[in-house]
Amino acid sequence: MCGRFVQFEGMAIYIEELSPQIDMFSGYDAAPINRFNIAPTTRVQVLHTRDNRLHIDAVHWGWAPFWAKGKRPDPINARVETVTTGKFFKQLWPNGRALVPSEGWYEWVKDPDAPKKKQPYFIRLKSRRPMFFGALAEVHPGLEPREGDGFVIITAASDEGMVDIHDRRPLVLTAQHANEWLDPSLSPVRVVEIAKERCRPTDEFEWFPVGKAVGNVRNQGPTLIEPIGRL
Repeated sequence: MCGRFVQFEGMAIYIEELSPQIDMFSGYDAAPINRFNIAPTTRVQVLHTRDNRLHIDAVHWGWAPFWAKGKRPDPINARVETVTTGKFFKQLWPNGRALVPSEGWYEWVKDPDAPKKKQPYFIRLKSRRPMFFGALAEVHPGLEPREGDGFVIITAASDEGMVDIHDRRPLVLTAQHANEWLDPSLSPVRVVEIAKERCRPTDEFEWFPVGKAVGNVRNQGPTLIEPIGRL
């Protein structure tokens, strides 16, 4: 986790959920984004702070430091257990904090009787409200994307029933903690505390099987997140 997720509301909806009084620099749009099958290496709308103002940029999903480029595909996730101390993300931690707004993500569960068969599940908040993935990003200013820009989603261990779907899940933050996450004046101690202790609890989520069409990255549309008969 997390290898596929959705982002289909308009950015104005995400900003309203995050903070209706937020001071924007780059502006935002109410038009729906309508992405129901976001895959790695594509560009995704990400929220981040620069010059004490909130910005929205389309950023490449995947990032690696310059010394690791070309050795393997750029990671798309960063484990919360090691991101605070490991050298791989040292360039981004803790000042490269960002948010990825979403309505949910997908996981694939192996069939115990046929391990090669996998059933996709969609995971969302029971409230069906937008959520915010804690992320790290490198984003250079300017209208044109730059080489090296990218982001990773921070992941935490799953617990309770969600562990049956996957042993990892994104660091999903409430609006309160998401606002803190973007605050450039946040102390390093508080940053670690949010990352390690403030993931939204499992009982706030629901999950259900969806059609296997989501396995093809070219497929899009709201039918991808419609539940099918439960296993």
